[in-house]
Amino acid sequence: MKIGELSRATGTNIETIRYYERIGLLPAPDRTAANYRSYGGTHRARLSFVRHSRDLGFTIEEIRSLLDLSDHPERDCGEADRIASLHLAQVEEKIAQLALLRDELTRIVGRCRGGVAADCRVIEALGDHGQCEREH
Repeated sequence: MKIGELSRATGTNIETIRYYERIGLLPAPDRTAANYRSYGGTHRARLSFVRHSRDLGFTIEEIRSLLDLSDHPERDCGEADRIASLHLAQVEEKIAQLALLRDELTRIVGRCRGGVAADCRVIEALGDHGQCEREH
C-alpha cells in the first residue's frame, strides 16, 4: 500500500509516518519502480503498535524498547512489565498533581464574586502564589 493508504488505515498523519521512519520506529519500506514507498502488513501492524503506545502516553524511547522486545519474542517480558509499570506510576503521579490543581482552581474560581477586573479575586490569586492553600 502507498503512504496515503497506510495513513488512512492507521489514522496516522503522513508526516508522522515519515518521522517514525526517520527515527527508526518504522522500517523503511520497499520502493516501487516509480520510487513510491510500498508498505505491507508488517508496517501497518508496527505503526498501529506505535500509535496505540503513543495514545497511552509512552515516550518514543519507551516504545523503542518495547518494539525491541517485540522483535525478539524469545526474550523475557519482564522488561516490558517494568516499562509499563514505571509509566503507570508516572501517570498516577500526574493524576495526583492534576487533582491538586483542580482543587486549587476550584477554590480560586469559587472566590470570584464578579465585578470589575480591578477587584477580581481570580486575577488577585493568580498574581499572589501566597494565596494558594498548598504547593502545586
